[in-house]
Amino acid sequence: MYSSLISPQITNEHLDHPDWRFFDCRFDLTQTEQQKTEFVASHLPGALYAHLNDELSDAHIPGKTGRHPLPEMGEVINRVSAWGINEDVQVVVYDNARGAYAARLWWMLRWLGHDAVAVMDGGWLRWSKEERPVTAELFVPETREFRAVPRQHWSVTAEDIQHDFDNPDVRVFDARSSDRFHGENETLDPVAGHIPGATCAPFLDNLDSDGNWKSKSELRRMYEKLLDGSSAEQSVTYCGSGVTACHNILAMFYAGLGNSRLYSGSWSDWITDPERPVVKRNFPPVDQLCT
Repeated sequence: MYSSLISPQITNEHLDHPDWRFFDCRFDLTQTEQQKTEFVASHLPGALYAHLNDELSDAHIPGKTGRHPLPEMGEVINRVSAWGINEDVQVVVYDNARGAYAARLWWMLRWLGHDAVAVMDGGWLRWSKEERPVTAELFVPETREFRAVPRQHWSVTAEDIQHDFDNPDVRVFDARSSDRFHGENETLDPVAGHIPGATCAPFLDNLDSDGNWKSKSELRRMYEKLLDGSSAEQSVTYCGSGVTACHNILAMFYAGLGNSRLYSGSWSDWITDPERPVVKRNFPPVDQLCT
């Protein structure tokens, strides 16, 4: 069973296996249908397309929810059954964004209790670079009965985070870039900054210069330093909308540190309540800056 990362080579060796399912999670936040069009033109043989907005998220209600709220669990279970997944199936997920979107489906399946799911290291870009097989043929799966064993406690709310503000054993990680964390370059959400007490942990730090995942040992050293004596199970990870946070959760799990919890609403949900505190970097007045 593969439950964290899987190589393109091993994926390639199982393309014809009847109990393996492959999911293409390519997505573009600014052109939400473009990657689905590209999937239709070319994808891994046997792959199905999983659309972030339509299949991996519920509808966004501005001012009420985050940008990518989790779908209702029953809805996800029905969809997974229609995709032909049951306890016998190994799932492989990939995207063209260094695992940023694929990790969301990885997390959701494990949230439902399906551990045999792995993100393909290097994704579509590496697969293409290595000139592995692609097709335009669309695969139609046969429905299988998916029996969920939900891990409800893996998803936390804003209220859960506020409840633990004074708990020194709970680490909160923000997977967004450093500038967004500090409120310096917010282009997606109407309020800039971060949750009080959070630590900046950009998901791109999980990758090497080639866009592949760092080694287990490198990731373990990095996250042990961030956890600072606390456990991954007590930590909470968030991002802008609950998508790239899953990348950090995967990194900790792959490194052998356990399962961090997901604040699925993330920053875009946190700021729907103006009473929730926000932190951002304060700059000195211009006349106090060194010249």
